[in-house]
Amino acid sequence: MLSRRSLLAGTAITALVLAGTTATASAQSAPSPSAPETSMLEAMQRDLGITEAQAVARLANEERAAKADTKLSSSLGGSYAGSWLNADGSQLTVATTDSTKVSAIMAQGAVAKIVSRSLEQLNSVKDRLDQASDEAKAGASLWYVDVPTNTVVIQAADQAAGEALASAAGVEAGAFRVEVTAEQPQPLINLIGGAAYYIGSSRCSIGFSVTRGSTPGFVTAGHCGRTGATTSNPSGTFQGSSFPGNDYAWVATPGHTPQPWVRGSGGANVTVRGSTQAVVGASICRSGSTTGWRCGTVQQHNTSVRYSQGTVSGLTRTSVCAEPGDSGGSFISGSQAQGVTSGGSGNCRTGGTTYHQPVNEILSVYGLTLRTG
Repeated sequence: MLSRRSLLAGTAITALVLAGTTATASAQSAPSPSAPETSMLEAMQRDLGITEAQAVARLANEERAAKADTKLSSSLGGSYAGSWLNADGSQLTVATTDSTKVSAIMAQGAVAKIVSRSLEQLNSVKDRLDQASDEAKAGASLWYVDVPTNTVVIQAADQAAGEALASAAGVEAGAFRVEVTAEQPQPLINLIGGAAYYIGSSRCSIGFSVTRGSTPGFVTAGHCGRTGATTSNPSGTFQGSSFPGNDYAWVATPGHTPQPWVRGSGGANVTVRGSTQAVVGASICRSGSTTGWRCGTVQQHNTSVRYSQGTVSGLTRTSVCAEPGDSGGSFISGSQAQGVTSGGSGNCRTGGTTYHQPVNEILSVYGLTLRTG
């Protein structure tokens, strides 16, 4: 939805949704420590189902394998076809297209395997798949170089879709194989109040992270999307939405992580510890994806606002400014969640007034639990 405007007492009132474009973010991983830390060993025991001694041994084997592979990938040159460890990490296998390199591989304590395609050739096949049209990729979920089988694997909803991608990319038979899967990968995103999300080409802001049973999600403004509408970055679906009359909604986002935070000044996280309503005159701050962190005071509770789509009642009026795209974003007083941004007048250059839908009503209506820290 695009911005909505109406008049209240001669002042322009705007529901703050912004038509915008999606953006991507990158994360940088920290290097692994050279010696196993207790937390790493505990996690390996938990997730791999092994003992502490097995975890320590595995890490030592993996370190040796990495050093051997580094040497061999260089010395084998164009004949190098990748490497892999067995299930318990105790044995390294190195593939090559040149049978005369077997002794060099064995000298590094690895098992040698002769294959028909080098890693460079396999990567070239994958590059061709990457360069195929979006239409050709539509039926596929992912594709990757699989060194143990010396092929490129295409995972797709059905065999025909995978073969169609390979054909469009000009990949020869035998260089790829199709695995039929229902997997549909989605980006995993921390749900943080004030961060952006998208409904088609429009942008709104996350209010607060919530859960309903085991389902994660967030609350936001109802005018951002109707029930059944889908979101991206993070991916989700509007499970309930009310506008006008009210201006609230909640979005279920399976696979994403609800955090008890609101994005504060300079990107610092402000921890949400509850949802006790602030009194009139109290300081209050708002977080949104357009104008960031802005503060003011509570002016009135239980305000009715007439938008062009109809009247919304039960809103709280504040002296905080906001602009299109901030809709749905968090209002917080101290550590207490207050509500989600509905609309307002003015802007953050000249000042303005903004209204929020109280969060406790949203939690009650949809049976949600606020994520607190």
